[in-house]
Amino acid sequence: MSTTETTSASQTNGPGPLAGLRVLDLATLFAGPLAATLLGDFGAEVIKIEHPKRPDPSRGHGPSKDGVGLWWKLLGRNKSAITLDLSTKDGQDVLVRLAATADVVIENFRPGTLERWNLGYDRLSAANPGLVLARVTGFGQFGPYSRRPGFGTLAEAMSGFAAITGEPDGAPTLPPFGLADSIAALTTAYAVMTALAGREHTGAGQVIDMAIIEPILTVLGPQPIWYDQLGYLQPRTGNRSANNAPRNTYRTSDDRWVAVSTSSQNIAERVMRLVGRPELIEEEWFATGATRAEHADELDEAVGSWVAQRSRDEVVAAFEAAEAAVAPIYDTADVMQDPQYAALGSIAEVKDDELGSVRMQNVLFRLSDTPGGIRWAGRRHGADTDEILGRLGMDAEEIASLRSRGVL
Repeated sequence: MSTTETTSASQTNGPGPLAGLRVLDLATLFAGPLAATLLGDFGAEVIKIEHPKRPDPSRGHGPSKDGVGLWWKLLGRNKSAITLDLSTKDGQDVLVRLAATADVVIENFRPGTLERWNLGYDRLSAANPGLVLARVTGFGQFGPYSRRPGFGTLAEAMSGFAAITGEPDGAPTLPPFGLADSIAALTTAYAVMTALAGREHTGAGQVIDMAIIEPILTVLGPQPIWYDQLGYLQPRTGNRSANNAPRNTYRTSDDRWVAVSTSSQNIAERVMRLVGRPELIEEEWFATGATRAEHADELDEAVGSWVAQRSRDEVVAAFEAAEAAVAPIYDTADVMQDPQYAALGSIAEVKDDELGSVRMQNVLFRLSDTPGGIRWAGRRHGADTDEILGRLGMDAEEIASLRSRGVL
């Protein structure tokens, strides 16, 4: 496979391990919809429900081509798209009929919104006792902040992530992408599968309360227990680590960058030999990652000066030969050309009726016997409304009546 080749995930060997699972995606921006995407990637039937006049804002987020939002092509893949005004009684009745045929509903309205629309879990579960309702909000369904508007940025700030990110003498730093939302999406997909596994034992569905502020707190690691037991607050250290050194980014002679990590002692020793400073290995402080980190200035100078005399490709080749850990710092153009990503099929080419074809990230992991796949990219707003409602037993006249009244 060449470095520019991609794998089409549209060609799957079967229906996927989640075939037969039906998911109603009522959510917008971004954690809830991405959770639904992850389920759809492995065969679940996902029905995206959007307001007739106010579609999911991700359709207009970021760059577009010929008026077609590109983010939506990724987030909306493997989903059927229908329109439904849930603030109307007729729309609510239609949703209940859809929920009666579904396994999962994912929503991210402010707490109390579904109940105000007479679509609380009591009504939905009465129509379908096995239904799993995943409720994804910034702060959860209860507590003093529960009714605040919640976005991933706020979770990145409140979790402690921003406080430890950035240079020691600089401001706290937020990520330039939806980090907290994406972590919450992964967690929501896991929570859905956990609830469905529970249904296998009880026959009953349940409600998932997913607060975006919590999953990112978990992935930050031992900070709460450090503070609880030691009163220790992790400081901002830039690209350095308090646990090992050298660990940083270094500029090469061709004005590119590489990242070096020495999380294990033997790797640290290999790096020092490679850069021509084996005498540092004999220093008493070199024996542990924590004490090496106390001498980060000296170690960074040793590695940085060696790297600065070589091109990025030369540095990577030398580290590989020495079995030391290095990675080139890529932009997306590099990712799209990288042979390892190509070998894994990490970028998929998907046929699309609006753009011809698009390349995007492939499904999240590989299964040997029941792989997932991308069957189609994000569909036009409301493209599948008539088909989906027709499957509920609605005839063309009823659908036309709902549409004329603005319900669809």
